[in-house]
Amino acid sequence: MNNQPSTIKQKLALLQLADSFFPSGSYTLSHGLESLIQQDKIQTPQDIFSFLQILLHHKVATCDLVALIHAYAASAANDIQQIKQVETQLYAQTLIATTRKTQSQSGRALLMVGESTWNHPQLAILERERALNQFHCLHPIVFGVVANIADLPMTDTVLAFLHGFTTGVLGAAIRLGSLGHLQAQQILLQLAPDIETVYQTASVMNLDEMWSCTPTIDLAQMRHSKLNSRLFAS
Repeated sequence: MNNQPSTIKQKLALLQLADSFFPSGSYTLSHGLESLIQQDKIQTPQDIFSFLQILLHHKVATCDLVALIHAYAASAANDIQQIKQVETQLYAQTLIATTRKTQSQSGRALLMVGESTWNHPQLAILERERALNQFHCLHPIVFGVVANIADLPMTDTVLAFLHGFTTGVLGAAIRLGSLGHLQAQQILLQLAPDIETVYQTASVMNLDEMWSCTPTIDLAQMRHSKLNSRLFAS
C-alpha cells in the first residue's frame, strides 16, 4: 500500500480527483439536503455544518470510507475478487435504494472517466464485470481503485474523497440558495478537525465493523423523489 510522500505527479492526480471539474456525476447529489431544506429542517449555515458533521461521522467514516480503504488495498494487491467482495459488503450496508442507485450512477461515471484517463487493466476488467451485472460500480469502491491506479498514497486518496464529498454538499447548498460562497469556505475550514477524525476512525475499522446511523437523513433521501421540484438526484 502506497503511503510514501507524494510526488508532483501524484499531487496533480490528487487535485484532479478532488476537483469538482472531474466529471464523476457527484455534483448531481445533495445527499438528502434538498429534501431537508424544502421541509424547513435546514435553514441556517449552522444547520448545514451540523448536517455535514452527522453524515461524516455516522455514515462516511464508518461505512463508505471503510469500504474505500479496503478497495484501495485490494486494488494495490491486484485482487479483483476482493474488490468485488468489498463492494458486496458496502452494497449490503447501503440500505436506501435511492442511495444505492446514485452511488452506482456516479461510480459508473467515475469508472468510465478513469478507464479513458488511466487505461489500466483493472478498470477494463471492472467495466466488463459491470456490463455482466457482476459489479455495481458503487462510487467509494471505484474511487479507491482509481486512486490506487493513479498512484496516490492512501492519505491523499482519503483526503481527495472527503474533500470532494464535503465540497459537493456545500456546492449543493449554494445552488439551493441556502448558503453563500464565503460561508461555504468558512464551513469547509471548520470541518478540518472532523475530516481528520473521520480518517482516523475509518483507517482502523474492518469490513465487518461497518455501520451507519443517519435516520433523519435516510428518510429525507427516501422522500426526495416525491418532491414537487428537484435540482438533484438525491
